[in-house]
Amino acid sequence: MIAGFGRDLAFAHLHICTFAHLPFAYLRSMSEFSFQDAMDKFIKSSRLKNGIQAVRIEELWGELMGKTISKYTEKIQIIGTTLYITTSVAPLKNELLYQKVQIVQRINEALGADTVKEVIIK
Repeated sequence: MIAGFGRDLAFAHLHICTFAHLPFAYLRSMSEFSFQDAMDKFIKSSRLKNGIQAVRIEELWGELMGKTISKYTEKIQIIGTTLYITTSVAPLKNELLYQKVQIVQRINEALGADTVKEVIIK
């Protein structure tokens, strides 16, 4: 046995044995979830949700707002339900201030959830 893996193997065996008493139909219904569905459920129930959504927002930023705005945006950060956008370009700050409602709508639509409630421009 490889050092450190004995407990993990015993734990896996325990889980396999505990499923033996379940009806086959139940086990079959569990396997009907797609990998994407399983990942979505995991992400929704884990603490990784905000971090993953922050990465997705950064990836989508150029598509949602356009190349020019994306080019001059220095930092995008989400803390809780607040999206922080940092730029040193004054006209862009002004433009983003006018588009706060649209930014919230676009991001939430792209993510498929009400993730962002407020936008702060720095």
